[in-house]
Amino acid sequence: MMKILIPTAKELNKKAMPQEGLKLSEKSLEIVAEFAKFSTLDLAKVYKIKEDKAMEEFSRWQDINNNTAKSYKALELFNGLMYRNINRDNFDEADKKYVEENVFITTSLYGVIGAYDLIQEHRLDFLQNVKISGRSLKNFWRANYDESIEDENLVVSLLSSEFEEVFSKKQREKFIKISFMEEKDGVLKVHSTISKKARGKFLTELVKNRVSSVEEMKKIQFDDFKFSAENSDGRTLAFIAKR
Repeated sequence: MMKILIPTAKELNKKAMPQEGLKLSEKSLEIVAEFAKFSTLDLAKVYKIKEDKAMEEFSRWQDINNNTAKSYKALELFNGLMYRNINRDNFDEADKKYVEENVFITTSLYGVIGAYDLIQEHRLDFLQNVKISGRSLKNFWRANYDESIEDENLVVSLLSSEFEEVFSKKQREKFIKISFMEEKDGVLKVHSTISKKARGKFLTELVKNRVSSVEEMKKIQFDDFKFSAENSDGRTLAFIAKR
């Protein structure tokens, strides 16, 4: 079995369909209780956002705390650039089964969850400087994150460093990382926007081709991206698009 890890996104999909049946874990409830104490002004400082946006976050935390927040499938609710480049609307039943078995989302509110597990509208990542029971969010979740991949032999990371660093160094050494670069005039460049789009499209290729090994991954091609052996090593697969 292969575990593919993807990060969350700040942007949410307003067209996602509400679902029933989410029950929060003890750890999630602890975080919610902490954030529900914050005023709008507190949240503006925590998130470094303007007060009108902080009012929206205040309302969301109160709804989650009061158990009145709607729930959505995580893969459908997150809507950042990577998610918009996952061909999720066209997944058939076999695709969805592969996603259920192999794709997991690293979150700062729920831990490591299945792609179709339920979540609520919220804004939280590991950059917020908030202590939960005296610990940073990364330390608060580390043991759970490590446990989620404890018995896995093949862990594919499509994560940013922010999310990778929640795992202990020992567990990070298991990761097969994927890097996406553009080559222009013989110069290789890594670009955040291009990487986010490429992660979404790469994940789509993994799903559609039912990829289950590193060798199969190396055969993936999309948007001019091809595997480059000379720019790869034992733990990182480099895909380069010549422009």
